[in-house]
Amino acid sequence: MLNVILCGLVFIALGAFLFLKPDLYWRLTERWKSYYADEPSDIYIRSTKLGGVLFALIGVAIIIAYFVLE
Repeated sequence: MLNVILCGLVFIALGAFLFLKPDLYWRLTERWKSYYADEPSDIYIRSTKLGGVLFALIGVAIIIAYFVLE
């Protein structure tokens, strides 16, 4: 029980982070790959935010599915 809820909360937290701080995520994961890139592109920010929303929805679905199927 606790594992499923914790997994859902991790997905929600990661989704919130990706949605709220896509530029920080870019700095942590992609900036080192290029000498010329000073900031993420608009498409990168949009796709990261979309990924964050999807992660959060998956987290909510995990938690709801656990309580519905129990």
